[in-house]
Amino acid sequence: MMSTTLIDQKNARWYQQGWPWFLIALPAIAVVACLVTLVIAIRSWDGLVVDDYYKEGNAIVQTIERTTHARDLGLSALVRVRSERLRVELKAVDRANLPARLVVTISHPTRTGLDQVLTLSGVDGVYEGDMKTLAAGRWLFQLEDESRVWRMNGAAYLPTETEIRMDASTS
Repeated sequence: MMSTTLIDQKNARWYQQGWPWFLIALPAIAVVACLVTLVIAIRSWDGLVVDDYYKEGNAIVQTIERTTHARDLGLSALVRVRSERLRVELKAVDRANLPARLVVTISHPTRTGLDQVLTLSGVDGVYEGDMKTLAAGRWLFQLEDESRVWRMNGAAYLPTETEIRMDASTS
């Protein structure tokens, strides 16, 4: 009958005991987790941090001025999203303020790679054009004239909300 005594355990080599392996495993797991996190960070860079905060601050002021100008023109819009088609019905107090071409920016709040910029031509305030199919989720829509004098913003949760109403007088 063989049994391991306390003396036999003390004479065993270090790699034959459990405690050294347990103590080695803790930092090893941390190193592996660090490498996995680094790989994830490199592969999924989202680019959300802006380098030039002063320039962005000035852009925000200009954006507010453009939104105010849209309000002064009395603009309102109805944006209809279909699978691969976009239709914008733009109205103004004075029809002379309706542009010949409309710039539509469709952006995803977190994935810049899915953003689209469309330039639509229109007649009597109705603008239509093709676009890439949008994935389900929240999307931001921005309407601007080609010279970027005014702008209006709206948002929708697709595919349930396919019509977005924008009214510059209420924003």
